Amino acid sequence: MENTIALFLMTEKGYHVLKNILASFNTQILECVVSSHDRNIDNDYFIEIETLCKENNIRFYDRNCNFNIKSKYSFAISWKWLIKKNDGLIVLHDSLLPKYRGFAPLVNALINNESEIGVTALFANSEYDKGDIIEAMSTSIQYPIKMQEAINQIIPLYSRLLINIINQINNGNVIKTFPQDERKATYSLWRDEDDYFIDWNKDAAFIKRFIDALGSPYKGAKTRIGDAWVRIFEAECIQDVVIENRDAGKVIFTKNNSPVIVCGKGLLMLKVVKDEKGNELLPLKNFRTKFKNY
Repeated sequence: MENTIALFLMTEKGYHVLKNILASFNTQILECVVSSHDRNIDNDYFIEIETLCKENNIRFYDRNCNFNIKSKYSFAISWKWLIKKNDGLIVLHDSLLPKYRGFAPLVNALINNESEIGVTALFANSEYDKGDIIEAMSTSIQYPIKMQEAINQIIPLYSRLLINIINQINNGNVIKTFPQDERKATYSLWRDEDDYFIDWNKDAAFIKRFIDALGSPYKGAKTRIGDAWVRIFEAECIQDVVIENRDAGKVIFTKNNSPVIVCGKGLLMLKVVKDEKGNELLPLKNFRTKFKNY
């Protein structure tokens, strides 16, 4: 199946890429679409991707089903697992490689205050995110920026990259690549539930970016009040004051029912705080509240 492609798609990014491919090419270009659930985000778009495939008579597989890819080229978008057939596998990665190889690159880029984010298309090889680069696209961002806003900015880059490459395939062109500069390589570690915890000893600007980067579609930055875990979804940096006995995590003021928290440097006003069941917790019942790291 020389002139067809297979797609391994997940999340909102994968869904919009599929929509744009269907708008740009005949459905016969698609051998199949493979998708999977992701329980760590609000909406994994599995149902939307499956529905779109059925509406357009495209073969659709859950990744746990048996399937055999025959296409010369496959594309992986927001994919989290090893794909055994990596000959001709093109990965679209959420960073400007060789920076942020690995996992959760966009989350970590936002936390790290990067001024530019982007997507890289590369051929897969035996070591993750080290293959030769086909093309990369970027966009500038300004802070504060929430994760969903950042996703919205890079979604069009995914589609443009994929359409460019498919056009090369359709025209019979050799897909040109170039090697990554190992001297500039950095890595982004996988994140788990422990990585949602706020470190109140950090400065307020860092914590603000942390909260914004872990908001929707993710679960939200996490902290503790007493024995209860809570999640913070909205916060604002406030001008610092001189505190003689600085104790990060304590409430120092309230403004319009919003607690102002002492950080390692700076102050942070919390605007949306919810318990694990999603119940709003503001205004706080007790002014003398300390938000704890663990």
